Amino acid sequence: MSVKTLLRPTTPTGHFVHHYLEMVVAMVIGMVALGPLWSLAGDALGWTAFLHAPEPMALVMATNMSIAMCAWMRLRGHGWPATLEMAAAMYLPFVVLFPPMWAGLISTGTMMIGGHVLMLPAMAAAMLLRRAEYTGHHCEARS
Repeated sequence: MSVKTLLRPTTPTGHFVHHYLEMVVAMVIGMVALGPLWSLAGDALGWTAFLHAPEPMALVMATNMSIAMCAWMRLRGHGWPATLEMAAAMYLPFVVLFPPMWAGLISTGTMMIGGHVLMLPAMAAAMLLRRAEYTGHHCEARS
């Protein structure tokens, strides 16, 4: 069986990969669409300096990605447990990297890049927890 055949959305692996890629696209859309709103709100409320500190900046980005991704997942029929697990995959990598950054072991840039890179396997892990949901045509009932 060829890779092309295996990754068709009609195969379990194809469904998994297709959903994964949809989530990555939703993350990017969330960052691009919602990022400017945070800037406007920060300016209007006088929070610009606070929002540019490393921790709030990372958490705002995770929030932007989560909002778009969660909206897409709910639209596609996923229940709250799977949706919230995927959102947690956006925050967890940053939260794990904050202590090494605070200890001076990694730079702010490394935390930001590392957090984004670690999101990808965190998303895959969240999906593997509910493999049946992400490899088939069905989604769990909305709850």
